[in-house]
Amino acid sequence: MAERWAFSTIRPTIEKIKPPANYSLKPIRLIISCNDMQLKPGDTAPDFCLPDTNGNLVKLTDFQGKRVVLYFYPRDNTPGCTKEACGFRDLFEQFQAQDIMVLGVSTDDARSHSKFSQKFDLPFLLLSDADGQVATLYESYGLKKFMGKEYMGISRNTFVIDPVGKIEKIYLKVKPEAHAATILSDLSRI
Repeated sequence: MAERWAFSTIRPTIEKIKPPANYSLKPIRLIISCNDMQLKPGDTAPDFCLPDTNGNLVKLTDFQGKRVVLYFYPRDNTPGCTKEACGFRDLFEQFQAQDIMVLGVSTDDARSHSKFSQKFDLPFLLLSDADGQVATLYESYGLKKFMGKEYMGISRNTFVIDPVGKIEKIYLKVKPEAHAATILSDLSRI
């Protein structure tokens, strides 16, 4: 079986990947490690255009003039992602009181987001990044390991974007339970 190479656009490093036995020829995704994070506070946040649960296209520039919490999460209806989403839901009025928009992003489709949002009564937008391109722009998509298996997926990262579109704060590999409260606490000090 041939080995495939993937090149990181973040730093000139090369990672060797062994394809699974049932490998078929498909384009290779860029592998981005959070350890190679190049985005930093003060940088302009990458713009995007993604569908929400109703298929409406949402752009970051739609929220110019407001602070945005853009959180990336791996999967709808999983324990950690549900805790994180419900944390934002429970504190949503406090985010609104400070004129902060909350946007959740995963690779799940609009139908999955719609069910997830309805099931847990989520009052904020969930966006579908089906191919992981926006997560890649935010250095939140890459090789992950779980129970000895490697796969490509979204990392649980959050970006706070200020009203002029600059990254204000970055949270990497967050713990979902108290994440929303931590953000509110941090933003009250800025």
